[in-house]
Amino acid sequence: MARNSNSNRLRSGSSGRFIAALLGLFSGAANAAWELNLQEPATAVARRVYELHSLLLWVIVVIFVGVFAVVAYSLVYHRKSKGHKAATFHDNTTVELAWTIVPALILVAIAFPATSALVDMRDTSEPDLTVKVTGYQWKWGYEYLTGDAAGVKYMSVLSTPREQIENKAPKGEHYLLEVDRPLVVPVGKKVRILTTANDVIHNWSVPAFAVKTDAVPGFLRDTWFRADKEGTYRGQCSELCGKDHGFMPVVVEVVSAEKYAAWAGEQKQQMAAVAEDPNKVWTLDEQLALGEKVYTTNCAACHQANGEGLPPAFPALDGSAVAKGPRAAHVEMVLKGKAGTAMAAFGEQLSDTDIAAVVAYERNAWSNKLGEVIQPAEVKALRGK
Repeated sequence: MARNSNSNRLRSGSSGRFIAALLGLFSGAANAAWELNLQEPATAVARRVYELHSLLLWVIVVIFVGVFAVVAYSLVYHRKSKGHKAATFHDNTTVELAWTIVPALILVAIAFPATSALVDMRDTSEPDLTVKVTGYQWKWGYEYLTGDAAGVKYMSVLSTPREQIENKAPKGEHYLLEVDRPLVVPVGKKVRILTTANDVIHNWSVPAFAVKTDAVPGFLRDTWFRADKEGTYRGQCSELCGKDHGFMPVVVEVVSAEKYAAWAGEQKQQMAAVAEDPNKVWTLDEQLALGEKVYTTNCAACHQANGEGLPPAFPALDGSAVAKGPRAAHVEMVLKGKAGTAMAAFGEQLSDTDIAAVVAYERNAWSNKLGEVIQPAEVKALRGK
């Protein structure tokens, strides 16, 4: 009876493990994308990269099959149990020449199309429009330097709701690959991208364009693309740039020439409509409403929506010495950041009005309640110091 009981337990345990393994397999299938190969190319350069990748894949497959076929044949038909003895020779000129010359010829054959593709990828001459892309922790800044949208400048920030990131809501279709303001370009036009960064090294990458370029502080690097068809193309920062590296997507909207011209006109009208009035005196309620939006977009990822932060790397603002201390020091901290910490300088990212609003919000939100209004003129005065 004991043996039967143990046998039943063993069978039951084995069945349980088998069922668990099947459930694990099928749960993975339900939650993971199983696509193979590169993304569908959307530019001529990307198609060349795709075709070169496919060619090299088959070259590698042929080499792999050939080498392992010889190895398998040798193991099966030349094993000791069949009476074979190891050869005593230590060199063979013909074989050595073959395994040197054949790979060299393969590399030379590969080098021609690869070099041609690389040269094409680096040819940024004669663009139809130029966009400067600046990497920040953790968002992208876009500034149109030429073309219909010349002078348009804005930030592109992750728009995936915090509820999804914190597993409080179902994931969306484009989870962590969606932004509030994408880069908009016209179809069929050569777009030159100038990349740089404000803090650490980032990387602007869109696989469908075969574009992947580092954004390095203090340097300008360039790349280009010409999209063949309209659509939305997604990528993300491909450099380990800090805490929110995985929350820094790239989204490019490719539209018709007519839609692009209309979009450029709308952006310029909006910029003119929201141009700051340096003489405006803000009320506390106005500042809190604007400041909350600025805080949610730029500060909440580190300091949290409730102001409690993520100590020790990201200190709390609720009741902190900074938020309840001298207002000039608080404004200067937001303007210039703090060396040796993750606190970035927002002086180049935000306007005087936005900085005044977010500082006022931090000094009046949660339990701080100082009742202070920070006017943009104060920020402007400190910015010049």
